[in-house]
Amino acid sequence: MRGFLQPSLRNNPTDSQTGFAALSRHRRAHLAEAAKTTLVKASQWARGEAVAPEVADALDQQFKAFAAKKKAG
Repeated sequence: MRGFLQPSLRNNPTDSQTGFAALSRHRRAHLAEAAKTTLVKASQWARGEAVAPEVADALDQQFKAFAAKKKAG
């Protein structure tokens, strides 16, 4: 039973999730508030953990809008 101490499944966060996790806590809190969720749920989403699909979609849209705005200006 080699390797039994490691989990069988690994979280594979998307580019949006890793980008969100790289932001400051202040910016993540603002994006979570705009997505109508809590910072805790947003952090769980950023780690690739299971959250409600509505929350995941809202956070993904908010981060993409932020990234586009940051890239444009």
